[in-house]
Amino acid sequence: PSRSAERPPDTDTAFDETYRGRRIKGAAMSLGGLTALDVAWHVTVDGRPLHLMRRADGTWLSMVDHYSWYRTPLEATRAAVDELGPLRRLHDMAPGPFGGGHPHGEARHGVRA
Repeated sequence: PSRSAERPPDTDTAFDETYRGRRIKGAAMSLGGLTALDVAWHVTVDGRPLHLMRRADGTWLSMVDHYSWYRTPLEATRAAVDELGPLRRLHDMAPGPFGGGHPHGEARHGVRA
């Protein structure tokens, strides 16, 4: 669904709730910038990380459903829970910025073709 971010809602409000039987938590993390766009979110569903990304228009999308976008991180998280349904769970994240190391378990030096 197309959602406009002409007047962005309060997207800095942390959440911790049960939605459709799932525990969802989210908190904003400043990236050190000067605008509201300089914020990342740490979000979990049942304790497993859900990656959210901010679009250029200020809306949000998740790794579960990257074809739809939502006005707030909470809306994007609830939509991810809806998409997962009652039985599917998020997979653990591969090693990387939050888990450390390269996802293929090897050091990367320079450019490889």
